[in-house]
Amino acid sequence: MNRSRVPLRTALESPDSKSRYVRGLFSTIADRYDLITVLLSFGLDARWKERLVALSASGPGTRALDLACGTGDIAFTLRRRGAAVVGLDVTHRMLVLASEKRERQREQRAGGPAFVAGDMMALPFPDNSFDVVTTGYGLRNVPDINGSLDEIRRVLKPGGQLLSLDFDRPEQTLMRVVYLSYLTVVGSALGLVLHRDPDTYRYIPESIRRYPGARALVTLMEQRGFGNASWRRVLGGFMAIHVATK
Repeated sequence: MNRSRVPLRTALESPDSKSRYVRGLFSTIADRYDLITVLLSFGLDARWKERLVALSASGPGTRALDLACGTGDIAFTLRRRGAAVVGLDVTHRMLVLASEKRERQREQRAGGPAFVAGDMMALPFPDNSFDVVTTGYGLRNVPDINGSLDEIRRVLKPGGQLLSLDFDRPEQTLMRVVYLSYLTVVGSALGLVLHRDPDTYRYIPESIRRYPGARALVTLMEQRGFGNASWRRVLGGFMAIHVATK
C-alpha cells in the first residue's frame, strides 16, 4: 500500500491498514522526528519524558523496556537513572538515529541502551522479563491497543510498571474541536514545508479522534489485568501520563 495515495481516514479504518500506514509514515518522518516533537510540544517534550521516568520505579538493578522508542529519549533518561534498558521500535531508521545518538553521547561504553527492531503487538521477549515498560506516543499508534497491552503485561514481571505518555482527547466538545483543529492546521503546514504532503502530520489529530482518551484508557488497562491504573494531566489536559502495575 502506497501511503501517499491512500486517504488518511481510509488508512486508519482497520488494524492491518493502520499498521501499514504507520510503518510508512514513521519511516518518512524519522529524520525530522526530534524537530517535530519539539515544535508540537512547544519545547516541553523533554520535560514530559523526564516526568514520566521520574514516576517509574527504574533505578540500579532494574530492567526497563521503552516501546516505540523513536530516537531514544526515554531510553536514555531511564539509563541515566541506572536501569538496564532496551529500546524497541518498528522503524529501522529510528533505531539507526537512536544508535547514532548513543554513540555521540558515549552511552555505549557506560552500558547504554540496546536498540532492537520489533513490533509492540508481538514483543520478542520472554514472559516476566522487565521491571518497567515505558512508551512515548506508542499506544495511540498501535493497530490494536488491547493486543499491545496484553503483550506489555506478558513481558512485565509481577508488580512491574507500565508508564505511557501521549496526547489526550479532551472530553469537553468545544475544547476538543479547537485542539484538533489547531493540530490539523499546524500539522498540515509542517507537512507541506517539510515533506510536501499536508497529510503527513494530519495523522496526529486523526489518530487522536480514534484514541479512547485518558479516562477510557485507564478502563482498558484495568480490563486487560493491570492494577492501580491512573493518569496525570499534562499541559492542562491536552497530554496525559498513565501509570499502571501488573
